Amino acid sequence: MTTKEENIRLIFGLKLRQLRMEKNLSLSDVSKASGISISYLNEIEKGKKYPKANKIAQMAKALDVSYDWLVSLQLTQNLSPIAELVKSDLLTNLPLEIFGIELGDLMDLVSNTPSKISAFISTLIELARNYNIGVENFYFSVLRSYQEMHENYFEDLEEIAEQFTQAHPELGQLPIGQAPLRQILAQTYHYEVEEFDFGKYPALKSLRTVLLPGRKPRLLINANLNDTQKRFALGRELGYCFMKIQQRAYTSSWIKIESFEQLLNNFKASYFSGALLIPRQAIVSQIRRFITYRQWREDKLLGIIEMFQSSPEMFAHRLTGIVPKFFGLNQLFFLRFIHQKSSDWFQLDKELHLAGLYNPHGNMLSQHYCRRWVSLNILKDLDVLQNQALGGPELLIQAQRSQYFDSENEFFCISLARPVRPAHQHNHSVTIGFLMNEAFKKQVHFWNDAKIIVRKVGVTCERCGAADCAERVAAPLIYDENKKIEKIQEGLSQLKKDFGV
Repeated sequence: MTTKEENIRLIFGLKLRQLRMEKNLSLSDVSKASGISISYLNEIEKGKKYPKANKIAQMAKALDVSYDWLVSLQLTQNLSPIAELVKSDLLTNLPLEIFGIELGDLMDLVSNTPSKISAFISTLIELARNYNIGVENFYFSVLRSYQEMHENYFEDLEEIAEQFTQAHPELGQLPIGQAPLRQILAQTYHYEVEEFDFGKYPALKSLRTVLLPGRKPRLLINANLNDTQKRFALGRELGYCFMKIQQRAYTSSWIKIESFEQLLNNFKASYFSGALLIPRQAIVSQIRRFITYRQWREDKLLGIIEMFQSSPEMFAHRLTGIVPKFFGLNQLFFLRFIHQKSSDWFQLDKELHLAGLYNPHGNMLSQHYCRRWVSLNILKDLDVLQNQALGGPELLIQAQRSQYFDSENEFFCISLARPVRPAHQHNHSVTIGFLMNEAFKKQVHFWNDAKIIVRKVGVTCERCGAADCAERVAAPLIYDENKKIEKIQEGLSQLKKDFGV
């Protein structure tokens, strides 16, 4: 792999800093010996500058090393994990600015305590290898953290979507249909939009869209998608165009993530599409009316979804940003589970947590998610209905109050389940759960509707100590181990007390 210029600067800076510290020299000492200014040396050590050959020769002489050794990309053994990290492009692709961090600050931390940081990085690399966590997993985690930091609401993207709508009066009528979206792509951005049978290419049949770039871009849309999915795909493509995004993926599903910027841009275009198809003012007014009902009305919720002709996922995801911003209810989570039909296999493949990670979350290392959650039960119910009647319902909606066995926390969960398109062997459920605090109970009038099921829940079977649980599918191994450790600690405390320690 070719080492990028920025990575070469970082490695050179690390090497210079390490060598200087090993010789117990200050920047001022090296400056006097080499004739290079302190400020320039500081820029080099931070990886911001790469010196010319004559400057490198001056530094090599001042530090009593060879020119060739100084310019080589080899670091000492204790810094080799850091070199591996730098060469992987992870550092240079990290969106540090999102978190208010400069790369130089990170490099300062690395170079100030190289041995400790190197050991820490070695541990992270080992964990990543053991649990098959790649750079792409890391990027998705960073994006999720970015969304959670902003409570999944982005004012700039909301305004851009509104500007686009204002520029195209034909989009003023809800729900927005495919026709005006296709027309804008064709007339304004010179696209050819074509419904395509990906079945001719078996490896591609799960893709929703493929863009063939060129002077006249061609957007191929999977003919098996439903109307809602096609409108979302068109809206996302318009987002790419209107925001003039160049660094992007050309398929709807990720084949390979080239950089975090590419992933972030996909999120921006998708957010634009959601804000375009479900305008914030319209959904706020609908939700404000909905939460005043004294009884849980899933038919009314279904009516709102149908008003926008939205998919369950787009609607629930939109709520995760709208509700905290306009209703102040920011203690919530979003989960998407996938279920293989006629099986007991469930996978959590998308999540957001604005209420901490106490709720089910990904990478549970093959643990079994609690079968008492509405997210899983609604999928079981949908599976049964599909087996009873050809096809079954297109959308199922359920609500549940979930109380944790070992906590006072209670969440009001709304779950929506549907078949997966264009694939047919799986179903999806999306769940949005709100912490039932006083703010929630004050605003949501149907919170104590007697018709809503109240269930005690855990996170996973392995972590749950519930006795005689009919839904348990795995032994409480982690729970038992934690209890064993607690008893040992209690015993040690009693031992010390008895001996007056």
